Amino acid sequence: MLNKEAYLVDNLLDTKNIQMVPTRDGFGKGLVEAGEKDQRVVVLCADLSESTRVHWFQQKFPERFVQMGVAEQNMATVASGMANYGKIPFIVSYAAFSPGRNNEQIRTTISLSHAPVKVVGCHAGVSVGPDGATHQQIEDIALMRVQPNMIVVVPCDAVEAQKATMAIAFNNEPSYIRLGREKSQVFTTPETPFEVGKANILRDGQDVAIIGCGILLYNALVAAEELAKEQIDCMVINSHTIKPLDEKTIIEAAKKCGAVVSVEEHQINGGLGSAVAECLSRNYPVSQEYIGVQNRFGESGDPFELIEALGMGVGSIKEAVKKVFRRKQ
Repeated sequence: MLNKEAYLVDNLLDTKNIQMVPTRDGFGKGLVEAGEKDQRVVVLCADLSESTRVHWFQQKFPERFVQMGVAEQNMATVASGMANYGKIPFIVSYAAFSPGRNNEQIRTTISLSHAPVKVVGCHAGVSVGPDGATHQQIEDIALMRVQPNMIVVVPCDAVEAQKATMAIAFNNEPSYIRLGREKSQVFTTPETPFEVGKANILRDGQDVAIIGCGILLYNALVAAEELAKEQIDCMVINSHTIKPLDEKTIIEAAKKCGAVVSVEEHQINGGLGSAVAECLSRNYPVSQEYIGVQNRFGESGDPFELIEALGMGVGSIKEAVKKVFRRKQ
């Protein structure tokens, strides 16, 4: 049974009729909402306004929108200066370029100086699809979470992306939010709780804890429901905040289940899975398997076919769960 207290949509497993919306759309709506709330919110874009959905903000607040051109390094440093003079700047590009290209400028002018700039990495993950390996940024979580002072958030769907955008807008911290291009399942609701640094238990269970983030969390929920028919009871945790990690929830899940599987559309090195392993190795070591990109680059293809081919589909999650479950026997 699904945990109804988690406020998931009622038709979660109706794969044909479930609403499909890109997480970038939720960000675009949240950005306009933040702009309406506070005139200090400004947007700097690297010549990708429509595909990153900041054109909605541009249309409503043209005086607070700055088109920087293809100059991501300059965009980061300009935003740092604006933040130090009281603005709330969002710098927006594809994740392959920001933080992929301007990582040094983010480190030196934003993280180091604790400037509350909001770094927005769109089109992240292999679900960018046909754009291929150069644009499939699958190292960005690692780049951002290693930087002191940086908050890292990976929303699971468009509804959560809107909430996350509002949350980081007013946290007075350097923050990174990771977004996708492809339409993905909307399985949370406006009533689903969201708090930066606080993971949500979407499904309770006692055999294996699946800890995920981003759009692959939907695959984790489907896998958990299918595994229930095989008498394997999975907890599913939405760890939308990679940093600061909700260590309390993760440790409690490990104690209850005795085994964990991490799920993310990112390299298995340096991302959510690594953060979970670091937490548990210090506090409560248990067997862990990693669903993610296995130390390789992506390739051009259909977004969801790539997710399957690279071992991040429902079947792969089920196999990982069974592997750690067998170790407990």
